[in-house]
Amino acid sequence: MQSVQTKSWKNCALADLPKVASELLSLFSSPTFFAIEGDMGAGKTTFVQALLKSLGISEPDGSPTYAIVHEYRLSNGPDIYHLDCYRIENERDLAQLGLDELFEQNAFFFVEWPQKIEKILPDNAKWLYIRCAPESELREIVLTYDN
Repeated sequence: MQSVQTKSWKNCALADLPKVASELLSLFSSPTFFAIEGDMGAGKTTFVQALLKSLGISEPDGSPTYAIVHEYRLSNGPDIYHLDCYRIENERDLAQLGLDELFEQNAFFFVEWPQKIEKILPDNAKWLYIRCAPESELREIVLTYDN
């Protein structure tokens, strides 16, 4: 029987994100699928960049808003995919992208705006919620996953 696990980091400044990223990744021993939700400007892409650096990507690209997918290859590790699904508008867009096939790979996935592709998300996705109060530089990061 699976149980829902939750881990949270409160009052995180931008300078704290690398530490939080390392802690989060240490919870999982193999490539993992992360669905990342948060309002526009909450820091989703900034946090994904911290995660990528923790995995060994020294100079991650910015958000893949227009390309939708950025792929990273490690010389001695799993592939890593950063997706920004904000521009996906309907099921036809989704079908043309072939993301369901991509998600079959044993790789790390960091997916921003996962609610746009919820129909094809893997059942084992770990959900990250990033909340940032208006006019504040501090954010709360909450991880929810099945154990």
